[in-house]
Amino acid sequence: MKRILLIGLMVVNGLGYAHAQTRQEAAGADLIVHNARIFTGNAAQPAASALAVKNGRIYSVGTDDEILALKSASTRVIDSRGRRLIPGIIDAHTHVLNEGSYTYTLRWDGVPTLRRALEMLSEQARRTPEGHWVKVIGGWSPYQFEEKRFPTIEELRRAVPNRPLLVQYAYNRGFMNQLAMDALGVGTARFPSIPGTEFEKDAQGRYTGMVQAFTFTFIAMEAMVPQLTFDEEVSSLIQTVHTLNRVGITSIVDGGTGFRGYPKARPLVDTLIRDNRLNIRMPFMDIQFGDGSVNSVDMQINAITKMAPISPGHNLHPKLEHGHTYWGAGELLSAEVHDHENFDRPAVVIAPEKMRELVERDVSKLVQRRIPFRMHISYDENITPFLDALEKLNQKMPLDGLRWSIEHAETISPANIARVKALGGGVALDTKMALHADGFVKTYGLEKALQTPRLRQLVDSGIPLAMTTDAFRAASFNPWIGISWMVTGKSISGAEVLAKDNRLSRAEALKLFTRSPAWFLNAETEMGMVAPGHLADFVLLDRDYFTVPESQIKSVSSVLTVMDGRVVYGAQDYQSLSPVLPEILPAWSPIKHFGGYYQAK
Repeated sequence: MKRILLIGLMVVNGLGYAHAQTRQEAAGADLIVHNARIFTGNAAQPAASALAVKNGRIYSVGTDDEILALKSASTRVIDSRGRRLIPGIIDAHTHVLNEGSYTYTLRWDGVPTLRRALEMLSEQARRTPEGHWVKVIGGWSPYQFEEKRFPTIEELRRAVPNRPLLVQYAYNRGFMNQLAMDALGVGTARFPSIPGTEFEKDAQGRYTGMVQAFTFTFIAMEAMVPQLTFDEEVSSLIQTVHTLNRVGITSIVDGGTGFRGYPKARPLVDTLIRDNRLNIRMPFMDIQFGDGSVNSVDMQINAITKMAPISPGHNLHPKLEHGHTYWGAGELLSAEVHDHENFDRPAVVIAPEKMRELVERDVSKLVQRRIPFRMHISYDENITPFLDALEKLNQKMPLDGLRWSIEHAETISPANIARVKALGGGVALDTKMALHADGFVKTYGLEKALQTPRLRQLVDSGIPLAMTTDAFRAASFNPWIGISWMVTGKSISGAEVLAKDNRLSRAEALKLFTRSPAWFLNAETEMGMVAPGHLADFVLLDRDYFTVPESQIKSVSSVLTVMDGRVVYGAQDYQSLSPVLPEILPAWSPIKHFGGYYQAK
């Protein structure tokens, strides 16, 4: 009997040992990246050469020997070949869901000469079928061109003689040929009457095709042109995300769209989720355009409580952490107080009583319901009355840790930086000055531009702070253009537009696009660093951001982008690892032929 018991114990122990071996093998890394120069963003371990990933999270960072020892038979091992590795870039304010027409649009982002930009228009005009438009919508600046100027109407008409043409510069001005003006009804009652819209006329009183306006005019124009089918919109979103992965972006906060206020965009996003093609974390804010009878905030509350109930922090993605999480209202809480940041014109100053009314009537409803909010305010003249009203609201209805922020805040003063911080808010800057500072200088002077925004004071204040792109129309989606401007002080034209004492180190600038934005996603403990326990979002760069000449910073891009522990973009040595994307729709898409960002061939 004793012998039988002994044999039984030996069998049990043997099975336990075999099971332990199985567990040990299962505990091996899913992915190891080694032979890298890792900038971790973690002050306790600022540098390393390798990392290991398991179940979408980083679980070890260290030397090659330490990390390779975690390899199992099923581990994917990637040799970085000495490349620089950084945390995944987080763009805490952009407008991806606004880009339903991304594959319909010719992108001039990064195009070096106006001559080449016009050639691209001509090529696209020849392949665009009848019934469709040739469009360039945002992301470019005349100051990026070697010629340092806008195209003329005559140049544009020659480039696109037989299709309606719309070329839009930020939300500042647009250029149309005669076919486009006829289609939109320029000069007739068919064209929306929106304050601030000015059509240029020639000496004979005829419309030239150039319009200067603010945001809402261009939104209205975009709604009047041919729209995409649902399948084409799905293709557009896939390609938009792919383009962001190419420049190293692994997470964004979608800043809302008047075209697709919640829940209108859900079928589109759900299609990518279903097909496992949402290759980016995409928390979102929501914008609802009031219809005159109901204001924007009331429509917001109605949408999330009645139309499709959802609460802040609710993730609509069933598998991806921070995949598609609702984080509140903004940035357009009311059209009446929207101070459009058109640097070609003087600041739009809002009547203080309008700001007070917004806070007392609408922001109070958000605070009461614990709905986070963001407020678009570009100019300090408007930040002051907003904070006056918010401080009074806080006295009777405490914000008490509710996350809120001012978006853009280009000219915010030191005093108002301190007030925002005292109220527990954050500031989401953007990189528009990298593209549009030359226009800002013409309007406000170089002295003011040199301190716009107050980068050094904002960073040193300790306020929750992020740098964003506000793409795809107001500026380019490429964060490296903005990082270059923060470090070098130079705009896209090469002009010095930031004072030397208002610039940032390379590490500080990168932090504003990696670790710092995590606050705006309520994810400070798990995003923005290459550290154990953090989500496995990181990027291998095509050149070493920390050592290349300053002139090359704006040209940095990814050769390998990893999000949630899986490769979502690969180029050069890693192209075979890149996921295969479906065919771009429509077949004549400018993106299909030129890509989303200019690359010299």
